[in-house]
Amino acid sequence: MIIEYQRPQNLKEALILLGREEPVSYPLGGGTVLNRVGSENIAVIDLQALGLNTTSKKGTTINIGATTPLQELLGIKELPVDFYKVIELEANYNLRQMATIAGRLVTADGRSPFTTVMLALNATIELQELDKKPIKVNIGDWLPLRNASKPGKLITLVSIPSNVHLAYEYIARSPADLPIVCVAIAQWDSGRTRLALGGWGSSPVLALDGPSSDGIEYSARSAYSLADDEWASGEYRQEMAGLLSLRCVKQLNIE
Repeated sequence: MIIEYQRPQNLKEALILLGREEPVSYPLGGGTVLNRVGSENIAVIDLQALGLNTTSKKGTTINIGATTPLQELLGIKELPVDFYKVIELEANYNLRQMATIAGRLVTADGRSPFTTVMLALNATIELQELDKKPIKVNIGDWLPLRNASKPGKLITLVSIPSNVHLAYEYIARSPADLPIVCVAIAQWDSGRTRLALGGWGSSPVLALDGPSSDGIEYSARSAYSLADDEWASGEYRQEMAGLLSLRCVKQLNIE
């Protein structure tokens, strides 16, 4: 349960509070996860006063503040059409008004369409630690280790490229449900192609990052050959991942 609430006025104050050993402290963005906490005694650190909700563009990179709500991403220009579709699939309107971009990445599991697409886009996050320079980390390197990160680190910025083509396909029990299998393919003008798969596990997986789309169906099938859970068998996911990857290829007109 929440035993303490703090609203720091600057980043340093927030990092000091988050780095405490007791009580265990969690950053509060939109509160869509913390409002379901269990019996653990925790403190929440409200980030609203830190100004981490702005968006800017530098060259072909779009920089998004960590506390920017998902709904506001729909207003960013110059992103692929399927990016906006995925935002609407991630959560309903009310939740999108509250959930922040960093909060979603921290708490999402493998069934998150948004996190799957961010992995395909090779998004980067900026991590800030007290009295240290911020560091940039590729989301693919960060996702498997996010739960093991020591206290006191805070995501301040998420960056995504604008000079990329994107295709997203999924299969779910209903159009509004989270996917059983989803595929996101990002391709740059240079031919570089990244394939990310979602719908299973603790986080999406990167199945391909290469100079072209060669072998993309094989990569999709191989990555999900053992993806069994209560929602679907590994064999089904393997088959669907291959099929959906081909649909994305067709959508992007990848030769």
